Amino acid sequence: MNTWKIADDLQSGDVLCRRAAAEYCAQYGVEPVCLIALIGASCDPDETVREWVVSALEGMDGPDAGSVEQLRGMLNSSEESVAYWAATLLGRLGEVAAHASTNLGDLVSGDSPIAVRQRAAWALGQIGPAAKCALVPLRRAAESDDPRLARLARTAMQSIGGL
Repeated sequence: MNTWKIADDLQSGDVLCRRAAAEYCAQYGVEPVCLIALIGASCDPDETVREWVVSALEGMDGPDAGSVEQLRGMLNSSEESVAYWAATLLGRLGEVAAHASTNLGDLVSGDSPIAVRQRAAWALGQIGPAAKCALVPLRRAAESDDPRLARLARTAMQSIGGL
């Protein structure tokens, strides 16, 4: 199937078309050209589309290194699932996503939903020593009332070399 068509289909007004495109991605993998549309579809109003999208994103290794800037831009989305998946995929890129560390640090210490803050802390740990610029927000997050966020922040600091 044409990957440009899949990306278009994920944004279609036809729910059956979106379902088919999301299912295709889950079953056959995600081409880089479809990634941003797929993340956008993570907040689709149709539950079946969302389920296929999550399945596709969970099954991915890491995105193409050329996706960093687009993923970085998605971190500030008002849609929780979009910001969550952008942080997840940046973390899967590891050190390649180092220049997104400041943005991820802003998420950790901001007022984003807790799942997004947790995922941003995890991603910083995956980036490792190249994320030193995020140590201050991670130190604050390590004192969080949310035990998972605090643990992920401490783990990230260890990975970065700031603990």
